[in-house]
Amino acid sequence: MSHRVCPWWLGYLLASPLRRLLQDPRKVLGPYVREGMTVLEPGPGMGFFTLELARLVGPTGRVLAVDIQPRMLASLRRRAARAGLLNRIDIRLVSSDTMGLADLAGSVDFTPAIAIVHELPNVERFFAEVAQVSKPGAGLLIAEPTGHVRTRDFEAQLQAATRAGFVLEGRPSIRRCLAAFLNKVSVGSTASRLPG
Repeated sequence: MSHRVCPWWLGYLLASPLRRLLQDPRKVLGPYVREGMTVLEPGPGMGFFTLELARLVGPTGRVLAVDIQPRMLASLRRRAARAGLLNRIDIRLVSSDTMGLADLAGSVDFTPAIAIVHELPNVERFFAEVAQVSKPGAGLLIAEPTGHVRTRDFEAQLQAATRAGFVLEGRPSIRRCLAAFLNKVSVGSTASRLPG
């Protein structure tokens, strides 16, 4: 698997309104997000999904957007302010080694990991950190672009998520993506193992 990070300038293309023709953020995220939720979005880039997440969680919810690229986050901040959504979004610069989210332990309802896991240097650590901040029963949506990620590598990601305490619930259809929806196992439950 490649661990090359998307360059900041490509964020302009990824945040383009034309992308909605391929992936409508409301259709991708709407089934999983409700008003009042706390959502962790790793690798938000310039906010293609972030702004819709902020709309979906409403005024009582919160989106925590974490990224390792200051320029991506600066653009996200500007776009969120223009959309009147900045007060719903907590934007944090993190390191490539850790998201550093101990202050959120057990408080996250949903994490969309969209086109990000293949860029991570330590997938096991990432899923362990997501599990640490997730409430029991919290959702995790993993979606990886088919042009960048092979099926076997995606299945390895799902196995890493399972080892961290998530259980596979389904495989939603997201255009041009390999996708899976998982839930964090409640304390006392036994996680099922993914095949092969």
